[in-house]
Amino acid sequence: MKKWLVSALVPSLLMAACGGNGGDGGEEAGGEGPEEAEVIGEEAEDATELTLWLFGEQHLGVFEPAVERWNENNPDNQVTLNAEVYPFDQMHNNLRLALQSGEGAPDIADVEISEFGPFMQGEPQFESMNEYVEPILDDVVEERFEIYAKDGEYYGTPYHIGSTVVYYNTEIMDEAGVDIDSIETWEDYVEAGEQVVENTDSVMTTVETADQINFWGLISQQGSDYFDENGDVILDNETNVSTLQFLSDLVNEYEIADTTPGGEHHAEEYYGFMNDGGAASVVMPMWYMGRFVDYMPDLKGKMEIRPLPLWEEGGNRTAGMGGTGTVVTNQAEDPELAKEFMAEAKLSEEANIDLWTELGFDPPMHTVWGDEEMKESNQYFDYFDDEIFDMLLELNDEVEALNITPNVSDVSEQVGTNVLNGAIRQNEDPQQVLEQAADDVRNSMSD
Repeated sequence: MKKWLVSALVPSLLMAACGGNGGDGGEEAGGEGPEEAEVIGEEAEDATELTLWLFGEQHLGVFEPAVERWNENNPDNQVTLNAEVYPFDQMHNNLRLALQSGEGAPDIADVEISEFGPFMQGEPQFESMNEYVEPILDDVVEERFEIYAKDGEYYGTPYHIGSTVVYYNTEIMDEAGVDIDSIETWEDYVEAGEQVVENTDSVMTTVETADQINFWGLISQQGSDYFDENGDVILDNETNVSTLQFLSDLVNEYEIADTTPGGEHHAEEYYGFMNDGGAASVVMPMWYMGRFVDYMPDLKGKMEIRPLPLWEEGGNRTAGMGGTGTVVTNQAEDPELAKEFMAEAKLSEEANIDLWTELGFDPPMHTVWGDEEMKESNQYFDYFDDEIFDMLLELNDEVEALNITPNVSDVSEQVGTNVLNGAIRQNEDPQQVLEQAADDVRNSMSD
């Protein structure tokens, strides 16, 4: 989840030397050692060491209680988790090199959604998790597991659904004279934006030009994608062109939006802009709640969350965006233990509750959404409101699956560097921009 992680939700990392399988695999695989490291469960006696590679320390918030639960429930089979945190590109590159060379990979690793496809080329070098995933498929949003699957085998376990929603600043919307519950369609959203611009000093929203989340989310809401189910490029299809035109129009035609300060909604410039009331709303996934809590404290009590406006009657009101699949590599010294521990850390009811209470993520196991622990007061309910999961239950069946192929990273790069900048910032023709990007990807696939 490149720069899409909630931060400051776990204790500071303790620097420690990591041993065990893949313990110094970052250096062996051709890269530098980890930025930070932590040993979880180091007090366990006669424990089996498992190594974990991450590209963001925040995800440790779900592994720490998992180790504690595991060791409590398995006194004769204790584990110690050696966690190593690398920069995003370095971790994925190190993992590729380790798997290609046949040595130096960790037992367990996080792989971000746009990077997952290339690891599925040929014979995946991850362990199948089917024996743990299949029994719970009726209890989870299955589409978020399909992202990390190939030929009926589930290789990665998700952290969240990533339901895309609209975050409204009710103080600004009230000043503009707009009831956010009256916004049912994107046409309503534009009309509301015109009132915001006319009656306040804010814009309605911001549109990213250096990150794909806004664009990918809105096309997914309509059942479109970058690739079809056969892996063919559909980046330049009619739905995608019209959606890119809409995003451009918000800025250049309707003039109710600005391009996002810093280019993306994870930039320091944007946090300051939004915190100061620069925009009345932002379209981002549910996991973005943590960004508000951590970086926009002045908006506490002002922000409310609603489903996406509709493109057409009966359409979807959300889209699952972002994601990271946690995998067990085929170099794990004890793959069965690693998989069983992974099931405890990511697939159990306790783990899915932790995903909310520790990380602020909307957990993929929908059967826990009504659990009493999910309703207990925490920083997210305090910041927003306590009806978040009632809304998620309504959106449960409206998350479309994404077609993750080995070339998703190529499209992501095109969208984040050429497509959005050209169509929105430079006001170029969206169809021409998308056709050029799609042709570039098709040509790279045929080489």
